Amino acid sequence: MKNKLIDNISVDCVVFGYDTNTKSLNVLLINRYLESKSNNEILVDDYVLTGYHVYEDETLDESAARVLEELTGLKNIYKKQFKSFGDPNRLMNDKDLIWVKNEDFNFRTITIAYYFLLKTEDVAVDKNKYKAKWFPVNNLPELGFDHKQIILEAYEDLKNKCLQEPIIFELLPDKFTINDVQDLYQSILSIEIDNRNFRRKLINKKYIIPLDEKQVGVSKRPAQLYMFSKDIYDKMFQKNYLISI
Repeated sequence: MKNKLIDNISVDCVVFGYDTNTKSLNVLLINRYLESKSNNEILVDDYVLTGYHVYEDETLDESAARVLEELTGLKNIYKKQFKSFGDPNRLMNDKDLIWVKNEDFNFRTITIAYYFLLKTEDVAVDKNKYKAKWFPVNNLPELGFDHKQIILEAYEDLKNKCLQEPIIFELLPDKFTINDVQDLYQSILSIEIDNRNFRRKLINKKYIIPLDEKQVGVSKRPAQLYMFSKDIYDKMFQKNYLISI
C-alpha cells in the first residue's frame, strides 16, 4: 500500500560537507528546473535543499533520514533538527508559485529543518539523479523558497554547536592531522586561529588519539596522523567544550 503523505508538513535537509582539498564548508543542493510544456520556455532554473512531505506513519526524524538517504544513499549520518519554518509567504515568490502549482503542493506548507554532517567525498554527485551539487556556504547560487534563510540559520547553529560538542569530526576523514582540524574550524568560524596554541590544546585532549602513522603522498614533510575516539569522549565524566578558540 502506498504511503499517505501529510500535504502541508515537510522536512528540509541542509547537508553540510567539508572539502579537505579546497578547505571549504559546502552545502549540497539540487537543481530545480521546469520548462513550459507549450514552447519549452524555461520557467524555473535554480537550486533548493532536498526535502519532501512527511508520511503519516513515520516520525520527523525518520522522514529526514529517508530524504537524506534518497539523495545520498547514506544512512546513520549525524543529524540535528534545529528549527521549523512556517511563514505564510515562504512559498509565494513568482518562481515558487509556478513550481508549487506544477507539483500540486500545498501553498501553506510548514517545514521542519534538519542539518546533516558528512564528508563530501562520500556523495557521488556525478551519478546523482537529482543533479546534486556542492556549493560553498559563503557563495550560494540563486535559491528557491526560503531555503537561503534555512541554510544561514543552520550554519549559525553549526557554528555554536561545533564549540560545544565534537561534531566537526563527522566532517573529517577518520585519520587526520592537527592542521586538518584547524583548517576546518577556521572554515566554519571564518576566523584565523593561532597554530601553536591550538595544537597544544587539541593534543592534550584524551579523545584525540595519536597514531603510529604519518601522511603519505605529500610534497612537504609528512605530518602526524590522529583519530577521534567517540568511545573515550562518551565515557568522560565531564563533557565540556571540545576546545576553546
